[in-house]
Amino acid sequence: MDLNSPTYEKVKKKYLRFLKTQEILSEPFRNKIGQLNKFYIPICTMIYKTYSKKKKTQIIGLAGGQGSGKSTISNIFKIILKENYNLETVIFSIDDFYKTLREREIMSKNISPLFLTRGVPGTHDTKMIFNCIKKLQNKKFKKLIIPQFNKAIDDRVSKINWLKINKKPHIVIFEGWCVGAEYQKNKDLLIAANELEKDQDKKKIWRYKVNLELKKNYKKIFKLIDKIIFLKVPSFKYVFKWRLLQEKKLRITFKGKKIMSDQQIKKFIMFYERLTKHMLKTLSKKADTTIKIDTKHRLKSIKFN
Repeated sequence: MDLNSPTYEKVKKKYLRFLKTQEILSEPFRNKIGQLNKFYIPICTMIYKTYSKKKKTQIIGLAGGQGSGKSTISNIFKIILKENYNLETVIFSIDDFYKTLREREIMSKNISPLFLTRGVPGTHDTKMIFNCIKKLQNKKFKKLIIPQFNKAIDDRVSKINWLKINKKPHIVIFEGWCVGAEYQKNKDLLIAANELEKDQDKKKIWRYKVNLELKKNYKKIFKLIDKIIFLKVPSFKYVFKWRLLQEKKLRITFKGKKIMSDQQIKKFIMFYERLTKHMLKTLSKKADTTIKIDTKHRLKSIKFN
């Protein structure tokens, strides 16, 4: 993109306007233009070239730990792809496909009480995810509705409020904390990852079931992805810090609703710890693009594999 062109000025204007809506007082975005030029535009250029070569809807997987910035970055990509390349983009999250509270209650009784808590593989409707992606890839695509999940009530919203897609998109950004994750070897599941596993998964039923889901149902979904972009956080401890910021946004957005306390969040992210650490070791080797994020929550470097 020519940085002196009217198109670039239009992209920059919309990008800055969007960032302003996302900023919260405790963590303003820094070096906005530098991040745009060094990271966001090159990645969108890669996505555009991939689409131009294939001439069919591209499924872009965007993975990263909780609070790493997946939702914000997805929307930045959407702005650039539309304004500079005239590509229509649809964004949806793996979180939108969480099983209903009732379905997880049944899992908690039949398999392990830990499955009541949303998040890990096994708590998503994998059949629905697979079918949605296949429909979006279909040349004869007509329309589609994608479920929406309200984390403030911990349940799926009414079908009337689902995301409606009436036009086949050029690009689909499928974002989620465990997108692209690979299963672990059984021997790696023997030692508890934290107090949660030690105290509440003594027989290892929960972690073995999560791993089995990754090996079977999630692997089928991830094979549909054309390119994987991985947001690599510095370490797992920053997941807690940045998850607190996410919860702060929820408190602002859903006033009066039940939002988790800091202590509840600390326990909640234990459910994500094992797989997040595994992905930090393995996904950067597999991903098509790896973006390292520094301790101040800024994009630090980019590597195209």
